Amino acid sequence: MKENESLNMPYPEKTPVEEAEDFDEFSEQPTIHRFRLTPEDGGERLDKVLAQLLPQFSRSRIQRWIDEGFVTVDGERFLRKHTMIGDEEIQVVPQQSDEEMAYQPEPMDLPVVYEDPDILVINKPAGLVVHPAAGNWSGTLLNGLLHHFPPIAAVPRAGIVHRLDKDTSGLMVIAKTLEAQTSLVRQLQDRTVHRQYLALVWGEPSPKRIISAAIGRHPRDRVKMAVSESPYAKPAVTHYERIATGRLGNMGVSLLVCQLETGRTHQIRVHMQSLGFPLVGDPLYGKQHLSSFFGRQALHAQKLGLIHPASKKGYEWVAPVPDDFARLLDDAGITEYEK
Repeated sequence: MKENESLNMPYPEKTPVEEAEDFDEFSEQPTIHRFRLTPEDGGERLDKVLAQLLPQFSRSRIQRWIDEGFVTVDGERFLRKHTMIGDEEIQVVPQQSDEEMAYQPEPMDLPVVYEDPDILVINKPAGLVVHPAAGNWSGTLLNGLLHHFPPIAAVPRAGIVHRLDKDTSGLMVIAKTLEAQTSLVRQLQDRTVHRQYLALVWGEPSPKRIISAAIGRHPRDRVKMAVSESPYAKPAVTHYERIATGRLGNMGVSLLVCQLETGRTHQIRVHMQSLGFPLVGDPLYGKQHLSSFFGRQALHAQKLGLIHPASKKGYEWVAPVPDDFARLLDDAGITEYEK
């Protein structure tokens, strides 16, 4: 870590923060709901009756509780399509949804680079999801942060102000207080946070370039992003410089230093693919027949610089190139880079 009064930080990323979801619907001990049906309920399906009695919950959620045995009728379990007669006693024990359970602390060996009362800087390993979402409701960085520093639960999104893709490694800053989060968000918006990436791409792009191309959802594949002229696409600007070249198999590769003016989803990956130079190992935007060369996209957030929210001094951290990325560069014959 380096400390200085002011930093020369060209092309920092501008990334808006989102508000945290509120998952206070349940306490630790769920409320048990009991109902005595009336003759008017006779002839209706069990799930339909409960959807009317518990309008605060979706019908699909109620159906899941029935299927999993958290609903009983006169002390017995029934199928969701069971027809009510009337006068039955129904008991419902609500269960947390996947989204609600996502905001639970989990023990995790966080690779902490720096920590003080205001901020936490980690060197995120490849494979770690930053924030819970569909398919990844546990084992995320957010879960680890809640265990590492429980008071961070009071900060929206557990202090997360920017993200890295699951298989991108490197530096991230976390706000431990609301005041620190406010400061970091403003710095991101004012473009005074500097983040520098190393990327290994197929081919040999021009030595230096500024890519200015809006990014939006791919028109046919909703998992992907793409360079787009849609009015809904967001402006995106990436600066890169080629610092070395090499070969993997019989194909040329180039090592780039990338810096961002904006912080769009998959920005570096999309911009480089749009020029015909996809990242090595990128399973989403890369060359599928060459994916065996690396198990993830070859992208590493190497440097992070910011103004400390409390001291107002400039700090910079450098994360060593992870072992898998270093081996890839060795295989390509690239040895001259900041390790």
